[in-house]
Amino acid sequence: MSIRTLVNPYAVEILYEPPPDRAPLSFHRRLPGYEETPLVDAPQLADRLGVDKVFVKDESNRLGLPAFKILGASWAVYRALEELTDDEGFGGWGTLDDLKAKLQPLRPLSLVAATDGNHGRAVARVARTLGLGAKIFVPEDLVTARREAIAGEGAEILVVNGTYDEAVERSAEADGLLISDTSWPGYERVPWWVIEGYSTMLWEIEDELDRRSEHGPDLVVVQAGVGALAAAVARHFRRPGVAPNPKLIGIEPTAADCLFQSASAGRLVSVPGPHDSIMAGLNCGRPSLVAWPTLSKSIDLFVSVDDEPIRDAMRLAAGSGIVSGETGAAGLGGLLGLLLTEEGKEARRTLGIDADTRVLVFNSEGATNPDAYRRVTSG
Repeated sequence: MSIRTLVNPYAVEILYEPPPDRAPLSFHRRLPGYEETPLVDAPQLADRLGVDKVFVKDESNRLGLPAFKILGASWAVYRALEELTDDEGFGGWGTLDDLKAKLQPLRPLSLVAATDGNHGRAVARVARTLGLGAKIFVPEDLVTARREAIAGEGAEILVVNGTYDEAVERSAEADGLLISDTSWPGYERVPWWVIEGYSTMLWEIEDELDRRSEHGPDLVVVQAGVGALAAAVARHFRRPGVAPNPKLIGIEPTAADCLFQSASAGRLVSVPGPHDSIMAGLNCGRPSLVAWPTLSKSIDLFVSVDDEPIRDAMRLAAGSGIVSGETGAAGLGGLLGLLLTEEGKEARRTLGIDADTRVLVFNSEGATNPDAYRRVTSG
C-alpha cells in the first residue's frame, strides 16, 4: 500500500471570507423529491479506527441520483440562468413549471459539462428537468455503466481521446451554457456556485446533530478531486463561530494528487495522466482555481493513497449498511490507510486523534459502477 501525507503549515482555524449561507438549502428544499440524506452513526467503523464516533453523511441517493453532485449542478444552473434572463423576477420563481416557462426566450439551449461520471449525470438530469439539451464530454476510459447512466438522462455523450482534464478543455469550447465544477482564469463564477450548492449537505449535518443534541465532529475527512466538495466542507467548518473547530483531512488518489502536489510546491500544480485510480470521480490532474485559495488555508493534512484501502472501506461500509462506491469510499478508505499504518502514528499525534475523537466522513456516491461494486464487496 502506498500512502503519503503532508502537514499544511498554513492552515488556519477561521477563514475570513464571506461565510456560506442557507440560500442553496432553501432552493433545494423547493425541488421535487427533496429529502435530507441520512447521517449514519457507524459504531463498527469507529471501533475499527479506534475513535469515539464515526458519522457518515450518506449521499448514495440524492434527489433520485446516486451521488451528491446534483446539489452543486442544480444551484449553479439556477444562478447561471438568472444571469441569462432579462426578467428581474427570475429569482422569485414559484414552481418548477414557472421556472421552465421563464426559460422560453432562451431556447434552444444546451447545458454543457465535462465529467468522470456523477457531475455530468447531474447536469444532464437538471437539463432534462428544465426541458433543455445536454452535451456531456467524458474521457475515453469512463466505464460503460457511467456512460449509460448519463445517456439515460437524455444527454449527448461526447467521448474525448484523453483524460478528464482534456475533456474539460473540450467542453470549454462547446456551444451552450457551460456548467463546470472546476475553474480556470476567466471562468470562475459557475464553479463557485457549484461549491455553494454543496453547502446544503453541510447545513443538513449541522441541523441533524442539533436535533440529536450532539456536538460537531473533531475531525472531518473529505475526498478531493478538483477540490470543489473539499472547499465547501472547509468553508462550512472554518467559518466564524464553529465549535469544536475540527481538523480537516483531504484525501486524493496517488495517481491524481494535484492538491497534495500543489500544497507541496506552494503553488498550483498539474499532475499528468494517466489518472487510473478506481476512485474515478477523483481522477483529476488540475485543482480548481476557485477552490485552491480556500483549501490552501484550511486543510490540515493532505493525504494521497492508492486503491487498496478503498476496497477495504467499501466492504466495511457495506457491513454498516452503507452502499459506497469507489469514490464514495475514498474518505473512509484514506483514513483507514492512514490511521492503521505507521504513518498514522504521527498523524494521530499531529491532529490529536484519540479514543475520544468524533469523525465525520462523506459517502459521496453509491454503486455507480454496479459490476465493480459487486466484485469488491463480495470478495
